Amino acid sequence: MERDLEKNGAAERGSTVDRLVEGLRQGILNSRYAPGQRLIEADLTRDFGVSRGPLREAFRRLSAEGLVQLVQNRGAVVRRLSYRETIELFQIRTSLEGLAVRLAAGAIDEGDNRDRFSKAVQQIWVEAPRTSGAAYHEENRMFHNAIFDICGNAQLVELSKQLQLPLIMLQLSGAMTPRMYDDSVAEHRAIAKAVLDGDGDAAEAALRTHLNRASEIANRMPTSIFRK
Repeated sequence: MERDLEKNGAAERGSTVDRLVEGLRQGILNSRYAPGQRLIEADLTRDFGVSRGPLREAFRRLSAEGLVQLVQNRGAVVRRLSYRETIELFQIRTSLEGLAVRLAAGAIDEGDNRDRFSKAVQQIWVEAPRTSGAAYHEENRMFHNAIFDICGNAQLVELSKQLQLPLIMLQLSGAMTPRMYDDSVAEHRAIAKAVLDGDGDAAEAALRTHLNRASEIANRMPTSIFRK
């Protein structure tokens, strides 16, 4: 009986931590919590209706994902990248996702890959202008995730999660313009078309063009965007 209660308690705690991790992750990626913002425990325990123990475990998990930094005397802070970190992560991401998109194009007709990919990226074909940064970043996140989802390489998928392209784009979002969003959507469409055509060469070339342009945007950003 006592052992069953312990198991139930552990399961309930695990469920609470999972809920916190997902809630905070979405809050970061949807701009509710900004890069460099301190995550105040008292506020979050009230907002989520939890105690500090599960919240601190959620912080540890998000730190392992690279979304949060645990800073001495400050607690948990939404990760803010330096200029050098941003450029280096773009370099790595371009190589990894170039491989992923080539694999995705080659695997597009395996199983239900074509249907899954098409459904995941359907928002990129919507003609309406992108006026909301948060909505665009969710569209962007889903698009890039769709590539990794069908690439068929589990190790590549795990590596990609450590690079946090959504976090990079979130940090740059304050200086992005409607024209930049339009260019990005057009590039997404070119990548998607090549994947759906099963053309790995074209898919990789379009992907590299897309991420290289994003890296150039970072190059032109004011230094205030980045962590010193």
